[in-house]
Amino acid sequence: MLFDHDDDKPREECGVVGVFGHPQASLLVALGLHALQHRGQEACGITTFDGEKFHGERHMGLVGENFGGDLTERLPGKTGIGHNRYSTQGKPAIRNIQPIYADLDSGGFAIAHNGNLTNARALRKKLVSRGSIFQSTMDTEVILHLLARSDQDTVSDRFLDAIRQIEGGFSFIGMTNKKLIGARDPSGLRPLVLGQINDAFVLASETCALDLMGADFVREIDPGEVVIITSEGMQSYNPFPSRPVRPCLFEYVYFARPDSVVQGRSVYEVRRKMGHQLAIEHPADIDVVVPVPDSGVPAAIGFSEHSGVPFQLGIIRSHYVGRTFIQPTQTGRQKAVSRKHSPNRAVLEGKRVLLVDDSIVRGNTSRKIVQMVRDAGAKEIHFRSASPPITHQDFYGIDMADRTELLAANNTTEEMREYLKVESLGFLSVPGLYRAIGVDYDAETPAFADHCFTGDYPTRLIDHDQNESSKERQLSLLD
Repeated sequence: MLFDHDDDKPREECGVVGVFGHPQASLLVALGLHALQHRGQEACGITTFDGEKFHGERHMGLVGENFGGDLTERLPGKTGIGHNRYSTQGKPAIRNIQPIYADLDSGGFAIAHNGNLTNARALRKKLVSRGSIFQSTMDTEVILHLLARSDQDTVSDRFLDAIRQIEGGFSFIGMTNKKLIGARDPSGLRPLVLGQINDAFVLASETCALDLMGADFVREIDPGEVVIITSEGMQSYNPFPSRPVRPCLFEYVYFARPDSVVQGRSVYEVRRKMGHQLAIEHPADIDVVVPVPDSGVPAAIGFSEHSGVPFQLGIIRSHYVGRTFIQPTQTGRQKAVSRKHSPNRAVLEGKRVLLVDDSIVRGNTSRKIVQMVRDAGAKEIHFRSASPPITHQDFYGIDMADRTELLAANNTTEEMREYLKVESLGFLSVPGLYRAIGVDYDAETPAFADHCFTGDYPTRLIDHDQNESSKERQLSLLD
């Protein structure tokens, strides 16, 4: 997995969009991808079908940089799918940009994937041993090979046959010359919603994409559900054995846009309530509540509301610093925070400041922000995380540091406080996070995938377990 050491935030795996039955499908897909830009800024791609042939473009960079103007001439058709990429499997390269396309014996098939397959390596090894030739390093390509080798008669049955063989967290949007297909993993780890624009169907990772596309929200695709949309309407299938539904908590904590709605809940309101709960669990004698922008803003507002301490923008974030501006040198890394964040000295100087952020991963960026606030004249600095301590890495599509690099996995709260050089440090508890969402916490049967905080993974980690077993065997040979 790739991790950007210049930005100490967990990174989402991707955003996906699909449109069926609209004459401006490519334009709508581009709008949807623009709304989902926060889920992946590395690359983007769109594939359409115009009734006779498939059209596709894939580019490094942002949606607005590559898909402006009238797309209906470049990418004609009434059906289209699109993808924003932040690589979790496969290095940044043109060949790893999605949607990916293949000519099967049944016709063309394009697919876009949000998530991560936990048995992709094992499946890939088996497929290669049987003659498959892979053109990318993405786990998504495994699906195309499983489709191609399926002995089922129809494309729909082949797809259902293929996804029964995979493990992990995923939302797929696939496209043939006659169908738009949507699929969500049986645990519901990765999100997928359904919308409509008149008679046209829309699939997307979040409701904010539907809003920008002008689509009406219909419902969420259920965990484990596969929907197949044709000119005759939509059919629903449930090809997986039943298992507990456990959506990823990080959609509420960090990934989903604040104006999205997840499971009927406003993401903004949930984050604001996280701030309320944080103020209950970890109060402080302070003068001002300051968010680490932008992701810490709703929780900081909630903390301020509950505590009665004024909310102020003590840190100003530049929105014009792209990933390409970051230099891979030590000097560049040291200056990365100052390029992205600037202290508002008028708010900070002489004050007892409480900083609120959505999470702490490695702690490097948090430490630099604390020092920046200290240099701006803060009298005291208290730090609060609106999520519990992150003690385990993710294997379902969140690009996060290895466990050996996670600050909370290797240090006590006091040791972390000393590392960050703050007067006090507090994390929202796991039960408190559930409470903010409005769900009772039950450690025996949790309602969400909270593995990053508890180590309780909702699926088998086949590739990881085999890798760890291989490491143990190698070490035993050295004894």
